[in-house]
Amino acid sequence: MTGLADDPLVTILRSKRESTRFQCLVEIAEHQPAVRQLEIAERLGITPQAVSEYIRELVDDGMVASQGRGRYEVTREGIEWVLTHAEQLETYARHVRRDLIQQVSVWAAIAAEDLDEGDIVGVFMRDGLLFAGREPRSANGAVVRTARAGDDIGVTRLSGLIDHREGLVHVAKVPRVEKGGSAAVDLAALRSLASVVPVVAAVGIEARVALQKAGRPADMFFGAREGVIEAAFHGLDCLLCCVDDEFTEFLKRLEGAGLTYRIHDLMHR
Repeated sequence: MTGLADDPLVTILRSKRESTRFQCLVEIAEHQPAVRQLEIAERLGITPQAVSEYIRELVDDGMVASQGRGRYEVTREGIEWVLTHAEQLETYARHVRRDLIQQVSVWAAIAAEDLDEGDIVGVFMRDGLLFAGREPRSANGAVVRTARAGDDIGVTRLSGLIDHREGLVHVAKVPRVEKGGSAAVDLAALRSLASVVPVVAAVGIEARVALQKAGRPADMFFGAREGVIEAAFHGLDCLLCCVDDEFTEFLKRLEGAGLTYRIHDLMHR
């Protein structure tokens, strides 16, 4: 997010108009192509006339395509707009959950050792998971109940900030099958890259097969984009092998989420 115009507080939370545009797009996407403006109006608490005006603006802005007779579809531009703002809101919500309400929350963690109720523990991230142990850390809290090592426990009265870094996302482009598919990938380079990251994912059959050939099957295939973003937010370095026509869109999602990424060219020379 860069600049005031990209701040979700400004574009969505503080602007009734932008909030309603966002909701209208989501409703259209959910019910397309047969969109009932009266139902949208009832869901959003506005008049059908207002819905009609919002849809007209969305069509004029190229975010919605009109098929006539009350039939509408969200365009690729509209989908990208929704995804960008949804990710901005998710980032803001994560900030609220992680940084603002931790004093009153009970956090779930894994006991790094045997702990007793009331023990003051240090809370830390390891392998993308939250742990609690007796060693003081930058964030500390109190154990809610007695637990054995490896048990899930509750930690309350958390103070300080959890020492945490977001993971680096490695992105490798794989051509579609008509351009060579997995056969055009430098498997040795892919194997070397996949060996140094804990999470490997694939988007597209060609990418999945390339990883299989490289001896490192994908940990994620279905929902891979979302899984990689979530894993990176939890501090895990990731590799996403992505077919070329999905490549640019995924980079935009990483940028919208504020994650650091590195692009790798694995094509045979």
